[in-house]
Amino acid sequence: MLGAGGILGSAWMVGALSAVAPALDRPLSEVDLVLGTSAGSVLAAALRCGMDVPELLAHQRGVDPVRIADRRPEELPEMQTIDRESGDGLPLFPLPLLGSPRLLFAAAMPPWRMNPMIAASGLLPRGRGRMGSLVRMVDVLQARIGITPDGWVPGAPLWVVAVDYDSGERVVFGRPGAPPSSVAEAVLASCSIPGWFAPQAIGGRRYVDGGVASSTSLGLLAQPGAPQLDEVYVLAPLASHEYDRSFDPIVGVERGVRRLITRWLDAEVEAVLDTGMRVTVLMPGAEDLLAMGGNLMNPRRREQVLDTAVTTAAATLAEAIDAGRTAA
Repeated sequence: MLGAGGILGSAWMVGALSAVAPALDRPLSEVDLVLGTSAGSVLAAALRCGMDVPELLAHQRGVDPVRIADRRPEELPEMQTIDRESGDGLPLFPLPLLGSPRLLFAAAMPPWRMNPMIAASGLLPRGRGRMGSLVRMVDVLQARIGITPDGWVPGAPLWVVAVDYDSGERVVFGRPGAPPSSVAEAVLASCSIPGWFAPQAIGGRRYVDGGVASSTSLGLLAQPGAPQLDEVYVLAPLASHEYDRSFDPIVGVERGVRRLITRWLDAEVEAVLDTGMRVTVLMPGAEDLLAMGGNLMNPRRREQVLDTAVTTAAATLAEAIDAGRTAA
């Protein structure tokens, strides 16, 4: 399970994967299920398309192991990238419009059971950022192993989580019964942060970041009909049980949100444990958080976060296993 966390969360997860991969009995690309949410969906797709940890590490350090060419047709200027990764990690100024009036209307209707975070996302202004480079990367990666007739990847399941921006429904692309989508479209949808990036249209519906519903989507494994797995590894860049000390007010706000997300994740972990599955959760520690700072979209800290995670990952994994988060 690869969770949300922005640019720096992605860097941290790659560092953590360098410790997780040797602990498994098979390559990461061959595990029974890879589930990705937001930034985690990019890594999930990369793994299912055969990208290994050394390649992911190289990519995070600016080396292009897949030699991504610009495959966008010239007649599709709307897919041109608005890429802030080389800048200060701040979003483009959004449009002065509510992100989703339909979502707000749906939230106001009985039985009033919509996740409050999903409902609140409809209040955010309409984002303008686009991620055309992400389409190209997934397109090239998917060419390694081929494309199924429905546009997905062959082999073991890849689940990519997004949220329908008009109904508030959580959608798991790649799961049986999900709307048809290409992997690139699903990843774009899962990464479309409300207020930051434009929603991704798939089959006439608009989708936004799956992290709005859950930072890791771990709770999906506790639902009826979910696959029964022996061991579940969760990489949760937005959660922490150990914190750094900072007097920066922006960092303070981020850490407050992080504590709330951690409580939600803890509840999801307990629900999955109740099904009999073993769960190992890796989260950033104090040293990792110090490297991250308060803006998880700041590309200038990417390599620092990656190098720190590579150093701390083995100890983090050992602590997670020692915590004994297994079903009774």
